[in-house]
Amino acid sequence: MTDAPAATAPPAKFRLDTVEHADATPDHEQPWADLGLKADEYARIREILGRRPTGAELAMYSVMWSEHCSYKSSKVHLKKFGELPQETPLGKTLAGIGENAGVIDVGQGYAVTFKVESHNHPSYVEPYQGAATGVGGIVRDILAMGARPVAVMDPLRFGPLDAPDTKRVMPGIVAGVGGYGNCLGLPNIGGEVVFDETYLGNPLVNALCVGVLRHEQLHTAHASGEGNQVVLYGARTGGDGIGGVSVLASETFDAEGPAKRPSVQVGDPFMEKLLIECTLELFDAEVVAGIQDLGGAGLSCATSELASAGDGGMHVELDTVPLRDSTLSPEEILMSESQERMMAVVEPRHLDRFMEICAKWDVEATVVGEVTETGRLVIDWHGETVVDVPPRSVAHDGPTYERPYARPDWQDALQADTTASLARPASGDELRTTLLDVLSSPNQADKSWITDQYDRYVRGNTVLAQPEDAGVIRIDDDTNLGVAVSTDCNGRFAKLDPYAGAQLALAESYRNVGVSGGLPLAVTDCLNFGSPEDPAVMWQFERATAGLKDACAVLGIPVTGGNVSFYNQTGETAILPTPVVGVLGVVEDVTKRIKQGFRADGDVVLVLGTTRDELDGSAWSQVAHQHLGGVPPQVDLAAEKALADLMVEVAKQGLATAAHDLSDGGLAIALAEASIRNGVGARVAFEGAGLDRNVFEALFSESAARALVTVAASDLQGFTALAASYGVPVTRIGTTGGDALAVEGQFSIPVTELRDRWTATIPAVMGA
Repeated sequence: MTDAPAATAPPAKFRLDTVEHADATPDHEQPWADLGLKADEYARIREILGRRPTGAELAMYSVMWSEHCSYKSSKVHLKKFGELPQETPLGKTLAGIGENAGVIDVGQGYAVTFKVESHNHPSYVEPYQGAATGVGGIVRDILAMGARPVAVMDPLRFGPLDAPDTKRVMPGIVAGVGGYGNCLGLPNIGGEVVFDETYLGNPLVNALCVGVLRHEQLHTAHASGEGNQVVLYGARTGGDGIGGVSVLASETFDAEGPAKRPSVQVGDPFMEKLLIECTLELFDAEVVAGIQDLGGAGLSCATSELASAGDGGMHVELDTVPLRDSTLSPEEILMSESQERMMAVVEPRHLDRFMEICAKWDVEATVVGEVTETGRLVIDWHGETVVDVPPRSVAHDGPTYERPYARPDWQDALQADTTASLARPASGDELRTTLLDVLSSPNQADKSWITDQYDRYVRGNTVLAQPEDAGVIRIDDDTNLGVAVSTDCNGRFAKLDPYAGAQLALAESYRNVGVSGGLPLAVTDCLNFGSPEDPAVMWQFERATAGLKDACAVLGIPVTGGNVSFYNQTGETAILPTPVVGVLGVVEDVTKRIKQGFRADGDVVLVLGTTRDELDGSAWSQVAHQHLGGVPPQVDLAAEKALADLMVEVAKQGLATAAHDLSDGGLAIALAEASIRNGVGARVAFEGAGLDRNVFEALFSESAARALVTVAASDLQGFTALAASYGVPVTRIGTTGGDALAVEGQFSIPVTELRDRWTATIPAVMGA
């Protein structure tokens, strides 16, 4: 399908810089600094090539050696994830770190692939397209593994809800996530929305996608087989996104904004939908030998990574690339991050069938090159060679920085500034007011203003979605096999202690999967931090990665992939360290999943786990005192594992009528949310329950490894015996029923009042 013309002649606006010309003009000045390269990096490129790079080669190295693409400041720390055993509690990891996405065995011959990535800076520059193309990019990563994408999630962070810039970026970002995902027909089943002043000017847009495949359908990115054809298919290449995320995500925004803001990619979800269906049919026809999506760094990434992971050689005729703008130079074509494009390696005997399938789906496809055994990536432009490089030097052997890191001077003072001296509510009226204030605060309030813009149930296999603790998707209609996914991170905890904060992020996500009835299997992460050139930020990063790795080792689950996003700061103000952790688990029978809301009168209300006086960094300290200091809750990974294992068995036996993890806002918020869900109240009391020493602590402590559970009275004895066998403490605190949430001797709040306060906050600021 090559009817539409590519570039037919070199545009007059530039002089072609060929390899021959570069060799003959070693002293020619080049804009390496403008492209984000350091002096030593430019010198290293010259050393690799034995000459100065051509303009096209310089463009490729600049985007592929950017922070976003090369992980040059983080890979020395990410290596520790590779030390983890790659087996999940069910067995095999089929693909892990280094692939487009992790793939794990979930039983019955099925595999699931999932990954989370960031599109932060592009979403600040152009909220709608930045967020939309973030979703599109992660969907293509999943598609490239041979899987059908089945669901997305979106962990989001914004500045204060009432800040003018939040009102600018949040509507566009939410519309972009929803618009792209809805058009693709992918349910959005979960995520987070957090507001904090440090995200003002640096919103975080993290996107996760889940895909399903049979084991034999797994594909990887490699170009092998001399003479095999390299086919570019999908949308045409345009001037949008030149430099795109690869440059935007590798630069700190200062007060005036970066000197050069490359254009943000423009998405077309309808083209992506065609691309998905076309690619899946290509896989089914077994006409694809290797495949790579075109995301960050575009053709620079796809050609170099495919060649590097295969036999090491590729020859490309760049002037055959279909263009939307015929004036684009070779450099611009190689740097463009235009969306909805894929690159496949196809054996010549399958080429006609490949093209037939693309034509069926009205997807443009063009042979742009072939695999060689030269060990070189050679790119020609109208018969002249503009790139001749060892592909691994572009794709994998970029610079590695061991950035200096040091515990910041202010860390000790921050941890010493605990909540012990802060005024705490004592009377019933004060506790009532505090609960309503925390419940209606932006971070705890209802997020329906956002999630109602997403289709959560398209495709008909969504079992649980927001505001449930985890999203659950059915993947087999006959057996009801499914998966549960959750993403979490409390950046306030990570600021107080990055090591413990990362572990608590993992623990909460792990717990959310467990209380929903899913057995946690694997982790993906999106590590959002400030500038790696700041030793304090790098200390946070090193501690967070160490904490995550150590916690995964204890829990026995692998990190299968993820993303690092640095330079999330404006001037000297870095975001809260935000290591978002996604956990995926398997649900053997999704009809037995557990929902969070109270379902009927007369069920027994239980708290699982141990409650301590742990209020530093809590929602209460933020809402009541605008305070951040102290140390986060104690991490008890053995208790987290026991709780999750218990709840998986509880789900199988049908012993719980509801379950809700205890995290932000503690038991008070969990009780309120469980009451609001179905309009069923509860009456609880702490006297004689082991929590009566301080009702305030019982309600608002954010101790980890805890859950709120209800069981039918007839199942109480069996439940408590089962919990004892797992070593999980059980505290009976009350009974469901009525139309109010009542704490005996303290206060009573009608469920309608809880709902009114909970739902009013965001619409009041953002509008209906």
